[in-house]
Amino acid sequence: MKSPVPRFWQTVVVVLIVVGLMLLAISGYLGPVLRAAQTPLVAAQRWISSRYLAIYELITSPTDMATLREQNQSLQNQVSQLQTEVIELEQRLGEAQVLYALLDFAREQPQNTYVAAAVIGRDPNPFMRYIFIDRGSDSGVLAGMPVVTAQGLIGRVDAVTAQASRVVLITDPASIINVTLQSLKTDAQLVGSLTGELTLEMVPSDVKLQPGELVLTSGLGGDYPADVLIGQVVSVRKLETDLFQTATVQSAVDFNNLQAVLVITNFRPVDIAPLIPGN
Repeated sequence: MKSPVPRFWQTVVVVLIVVGLMLLAISGYLGPVLRAAQTPLVAAQRWISSRYLAIYELITSPTDMATLREQNQSLQNQVSQLQTEVIELEQRLGEAQVLYALLDFAREQPQNTYVAAAVIGRDPNPFMRYIFIDRGSDSGVLAGMPVVTAQGLIGRVDAVTAQASRVVLITDPASIINVTLQSLKTDAQLVGSLTGELTLEMVPSDVKLQPGELVLTSGLGGDYPADVLIGQVVSVRKLETDLFQTATVQSAVDFNNLQAVLVITNFRPVDIAPLIPGN
C-alpha cells in the first residue's frame, strides 16, 4: 500500500503553483508571456478565417453575380419603361396645350366657324412649302379656306380629298398676301420665298416703317379674311432713290413645329381675277 505522504506533497505543490501563477497574473508579470502565447493563435485564426471567407466567396459568388445581373437588367427595364412613359406623357401634354390654345383662339373669334385638324405630313419638295392635314371634304373643308393657329396665319387649303387636305403655307414662293400694317394703317404685300423668308413689299417710301410693326391680313383680294395676325417686321431695307421700301417679316407661327391647325370653314375666297383688266 502506497504512502499518502507523497500524494499530499503533490497536492501542495500543485496548489503552490496555481497560487503562484495567480499572483504573477495579478501582478502583471504573466502579460508578456500570455501575449506571446496568444500571437501564434491569433495569426492562425486569421489565416483560417481568411481562407474560409475566400472559399465561401468562391462558392457563392457565381450565384450572387447572376442575381445581381438579373436585378440590374430588371432595373434597366423599369428605367426604360419609365422613360417611355415620361416621353408619352410629355407628348400628350404638348398636344393638350396646343388643343387648349386652339380652343381659346376659337372662343375669342366667335365670328368664324372652325374645323380642327392634325398635321399629318409635309411636302418633301424644298422649293414648295405645303403641309397635309387629316380633314377633307367629309369634314366640310374646301379649297381656298384659310388655315390658322392660335398664333397666326398658316396659309390656305390648296387641294382636298374626302379625308385629307393639302395646305400651301404663306412662306411658299408663290404666296402673295395683301396685308396691312397695324399702327401705320398702310397696305402692302407679303410674299414668300424659296428659303421660307417672308418679305414685305410695296410699302411707300414716305411711310416710317420700324421693326416691331405688326402685319395683319387686309382682306383685299378676297383670299383671306381681314385682321388675321401674320407676324411682325424685324428689319427694314430702304433706299432714297426707291419709290417703295421692303422689310423682312418674322411669322408669329413656328412652321417647323406645327401639330394642329384650324380651318376657317365659313370663309369663301372671292375670285376677282375676271374683274381685273387684262385678265
